[in-house]
Amino acid sequence: MHTPPASERSLLGLALALSLAAAVSLGITRFAYGLLLPPMRADLQWSYALAGAMNTANALGYLAGALLTPRLLRLARPPQVLLGGAVLAGVFMAVTGFFTGAAPLLLQRVLAGVASAFLFIAGSLLAARLGSLWAGRGGLLLGIYYGGTGLGIVLSALLVPEVLEAAAGRAHGWAWAWWLLGLVCIVATAVLVWPARVLGRLPLPPAASGTTAGGFRWPRFAPALAAYFMFGVGYIGYMTFVIALLREHGERPGRITFFYALLGVAVMASARIWAGLLDRYHGGQPLAILSALLGVATVLPALTAAWPLVLVSGLLFGGVFLSLVASTTALVRHNLPPADWAAGISAFTIVFAAGQIVGPTAVGWIADGPGGLARGLLFSAAALGVGALLASRQRPLQGACAPPTATSTGLRP
Repeated sequence: MHTPPASERSLLGLALALSLAAAVSLGITRFAYGLLLPPMRADLQWSYALAGAMNTANALGYLAGALLTPRLLRLARPPQVLLGGAVLAGVFMAVTGFFTGAAPLLLQRVLAGVASAFLFIAGSLLAARLGSLWAGRGGLLLGIYYGGTGLGIVLSALLVPEVLEAAAGRAHGWAWAWWLLGLVCIVATAVLVWPARVLGRLPLPPAASGTTAGGFRWPRFAPALAAYFMFGVGYIGYMTFVIALLREHGERPGRITFFYALLGVAVMASARIWAGLLDRYHGGQPLAILSALLGVATVLPALTAAWPLVLVSGLLFGGVFLSLVASTTALVRHNLPPADWAAGISAFTIVFAAGQIVGPTAVGWIADGPGGLARGLLFSAAALGVGALLASRQRPLQGACAPPTATSTGLRP
């Protein structure tokens, strides 16, 4: 059963507002560093290994935050965790601009990772609840939430180069970009108050008849968890180093800005592209298909500097990678009762974070050797290919839960 049109518009509005959580936690807190890596590396005389370690530190913090979030959610409600994580993410982003030493910068990246995990997991939980309110279109609402990362990427692509150019004559001019991004995070937090308030009034949606909370059992999701770990290993190398690779290819700043903004727009469009796939399959098929496509996108700039193929890489990567993240939330929502969603989302976030710890340092270490960044991205593409094979082994669980309809919850935002 579908909700009346007015309610559908309200659900879409809530999903769009909630998507700012993904914009802050991933699009800005995580991925904006790829734009800042080249000027920071040149100014601070970093190796590629140290440059990659900055995102490894962020992933370590993200892992710590993912491990802490389930306990935090027992002490505070998801909307409180959401808003608290958003505020902290903005503060830590801004504070990064006050340091030049490797040690304090690594610490700030760790702390920003912790905050972004709080924000992203709480936002994912609220998005999963929101997705259960619109029968047959939950994949679209989930996709909108995760597609918010694209908005963060687009904002970063438009703002960071402008700030870097304006601050070109100043010592450590890249610091101004961190301060501006911190301010953007705080503005986004103010908007998040609305979906946090509305969704915070809702109890967990009722489970399907005959289902009860039984806890998240890792072995039952082993293929998907292993695949998601490989996704974490593979995708982060691209997002960390692709801008540096384009600079090595001699691309002009305007082209690089266009490429990164195009990638972000593709992320936002991906919600509608893959929504049907997430709703149709209850096993690992979406995770497998999207991992394979992401591997293709990652290998292209490693093999060629031809600009049309580079743009294809950015479009394909942006159009896939956040829908791959959404596919794990859909997998949890399809196969577990609502009371176990938080544990399931946290489990996938933990293995995702663990993979991101490995990826940037491994790619940076490879890039410092023969073959440079291109060989590092080949490693990333191989990891994604392995992930696709693993995900294909994930089957739907018996007695999977059918999400309730919107009208059964009585939600009228």
